[in-house]
Amino acid sequence: MDTKLIKLFLRLAISFGFLSAVADRFGWWGKEISVWGSWDSFLQYTAVLNPWFPESMIPAIGGITTGAEIVFAVCLILGFKTELFARLSGILLLVFALSMTLSTGIKGAFDYSVFSASAGAFALSLMKEKYGELDSLVRAPKTE
Repeated sequence: MDTKLIKLFLRLAISFGFLSAVADRFGWWGKEISVWGSWDSFLQYTAVLNPWFPESMIPAIGGITTGAEIVFAVCLILGFKTELFARLSGILLLVFALSMTLSTGIKGAFDYSVFSASAGAFALSLMKEKYGELDSLVRAPKTE
């Protein structure tokens, strides 16, 4: 398979994974297939994964995480600052995987492939060749 197509697949897979999780938090997937199904259920899970934070900080953590996932997904879909947002996505996913591991055990992080998604995001951050990206329309300034 062509490296360009692999890069596009990574961008879209990571992005749609983020957007699917965000949609679930707002109940957009429907109760029959939803994991959280509501913002309140998501915040309860956020509290489980972050027991070291005071309860008063959980809504902010949930909001910041959700905002980051939306921004990262949109930037990866568009191919805007792909390497940067792929690296940030890898960090966010790794923090999530480690939080899952420390609070609920490693099985969930493996079952939901969070470490794999993090590794994929880090791999994407190393792929320099542009393909279908907004970044390819912006040229680096000439140096003389």
